[in-house]
Amino acid sequence: YNSEFINYENTGRSISINADYEAGSNGIQNAMMNKFLFGGHIDKKMKDAALNTMHGYNQLGINLNYDISMFIGKNPKYDFLLGFKNQEIFNATYTKDFYQLLLYGNKPFLDKTANFTGTNFNALRFQELKFGVIMHQVDSSAKIGISISFLKGEQLFYVKANKNSSLYTNADGTELIFSTNFNMAFSDTATKKNIWSFNGIGASADVFFETPYKSRIGRQSVLTVNANNIGFIHWSEKSVQYSSDSVITFDGYHINNILDLKDSTLQKVNADSVLRQATNARQEEFNTNIPTNLIIINKIYFTRSFAVNMGFRYIFHANYKPYVFLEPEYKIKNRFTVSVHVGYGGYTRLNTGLALTYSNKNWFFKLGSNSLQGYILPKQTYGQGVYFSLAKKFK
Repeated sequence: YNSEFINYENTGRSISINADYEAGSNGIQNAMMNKFLFGGHIDKKMKDAALNTMHGYNQLGINLNYDISMFIGKNPKYDFLLGFKNQEIFNATYTKDFYQLLLYGNKPFLDKTANFTGTNFNALRFQELKFGVIMHQVDSSAKIGISISFLKGEQLFYVKANKNSSLYTNADGTELIFSTNFNMAFSDTATKKNIWSFNGIGASADVFFETPYKSRIGRQSVLTVNANNIGFIHWSEKSVQYSSDSVITFDGYHINNILDLKDSTLQKVNADSVLRQATNARQEEFNTNIPTNLIIINKIYFTRSFAVNMGFRYIFHANYKPYVFLEPEYKIKNRFTVSVHVGYGGYTRLNTGLALTYSNKNWFFKLGSNSLQGYILPKQTYGQGVYFSLAKKFK
């Protein structure tokens, strides 16, 4: 769940590498999602399968995070956290009309208006240097963790279609009327995009709380609340913003003499020049909020070996729907743990997964997926993902 603090219960003082990948859409099956991610031919059968089950508004999200983290200290009541993390985020809300126009063209919209209102796409990549502390004997048994991160913004792309954004095609297809009510932003377009690009600076905070308590069900319960990525990035003055609230009508291009059709004439209909004329383009500094991840987990121990996690997740500023999940887990000989994941919401629909954990006094290892269905039945299901953690414990 993109959190260093959650693993502390299993790793204690340690150095670890962690990676977390999740991708999915509640409007596009995994088979098509794989074509967008890795390339390949999208045939009509695949397009129709998505269209036939699509809602009026649909979500899509891809998150990739990897980090190296370290909990260190000698005090029996608290430890320090140091870490470096790379985060790559893409999320969107899109209308069914937008999907049809993108993959079928405007033929289905003859004498109709395609609605784009609310469609938005967000792509963000940044790195962070993290410093924190976890107090693990608060009121004898509770844990509280706090961290601060310095963020380096690498890349940003954002576009949102506002109210009344649409495209009308007349009955014979000879006229288009495009209502362009949208906002768009880019980080510095002149800079090469790589991990060394420095196009913005920001800060974020993580907050973690965990406490055991006696519940009516089971032997004992543990409540965990974790909010991370509470922050922003300030993008440089070379960043570009566009905004438009106008109507563009296209009914053809008039040419007096084909022999006079020169590069200068074609330049008038160049996509970049049309964009500049139709929008208020400007270079300026601005701030964006990064997606904030909230996790709430209530863990009930029924025996020393068997427990059930009931959880809730929500990602703010990320086109994410509330996600609820259930995770029964069983421990084998105090070293191996097997857990099953069932959840609904987020960017997808129904998720099912499996995780395997190994832990001894020197090492901790966890490998799992909350969306195994994407790899088993890609043509019928939504969502895919995998995560792992490897930690060397300090004595």
